[in-house]
Amino acid sequence: MNQEPSTLYAKLLGETASITWKELEPFFAKGALLWVDPTLDLIAAAEAVAADDGEKVAAWLAEDKLAKLSETRALDLFERDPEMWAVVVRPWILVQERAGASDAAP
Repeated sequence: MNQEPSTLYAKLLGETASITWKELEPFFAKGALLWVDPTLDLIAAAEAVAADDGEKVAAWLAEDKLAKLSETRALDLFERDPEMWAVVVRPWILVQERAGASDAAP
């Protein structure tokens, strides 16, 4: 099996950025945020959504590892204001809490 990242994975990785909750709030209001569990690779999740990999996405949704951002989680993020990672896969913005400030990549 090829262990090299896919072209799409590399493209998404290059488009991933650190962002604050304040910057994400307007997108939450529009219902455009998908929460990615910290146990998942944010870019792999974005790649599956972009590639319309229904099997992977359905499994993550069923396991609550990928979900539309809830009001409860939004309130928690508002109160704590942690550093976040985000990547756009239209019409969604996939977000994940950054593991630590010293991390260089999601």
